[in-house]
Amino acid sequence: MLRTFAFAAASTLLAASQALAQTPPAASDPAAAAAPPAATAAPAAVIITPNPSADIVANLKASGQFTTFLKAADASGLTPVLQKPGALTVFVPTDAAFAAVPADTMANLMKPENAAMLQQAVAYHIVNTKLLPAQVTGHAATPVPSVINKPITVDGSSTPIKVNDANVLQAGAPASNGVIYVIDKVLMAPQ
Repeated sequence: MLRTFAFAAASTLLAASQALAQTPPAASDPAAAAAPPAATAAPAAVIITPNPSADIVANLKASGQFTTFLKAADASGLTPVLQKPGALTVFVPTDAAFAAVPADTMANLMKPENAAMLQQAVAYHIVNTKLLPAQVTGHAATPVPSVINKPITVDGSSTPIKVNDANVLQAGAPASNGVIYVIDKVLMAPQ
């Protein structure tokens, strides 16, 4: 009997606390009371739902938001690099980031005769080591060599993390052969 009463009391208390959490506090300002409740901040979007047993390319394909990067990797011959076993870090611009690049620039890069330039542009987004978020977050801006040996500045002292002048939208999504950092801009290698 005591156990049933304790369970019923706990259930009632839980239901009451959930109802209170959903009830906005009374406003002392009449204008505020008439205003609609403020929207709550939405949780950060998950762009990649990581599959740690799948390679980088498979994770990007599953997301559906990296078609331009994947086309560029195919055209530049770098898809096999992103599929082989290893410990890579890839800073991957979303399709929206590529949409900000002038269309004629992208069309020119995708021409077969510009495959070498395209390969350099895609390879600049790849680092030949696994950079975990714990190694980046809270750390000052540090140059990290890309696979073409041109530095990428990773700044974990800001929120969000910055990679050159791009914001990291999702950090360190694990793949079987490395990690993926989703970024909001296409990186440009220093000349």
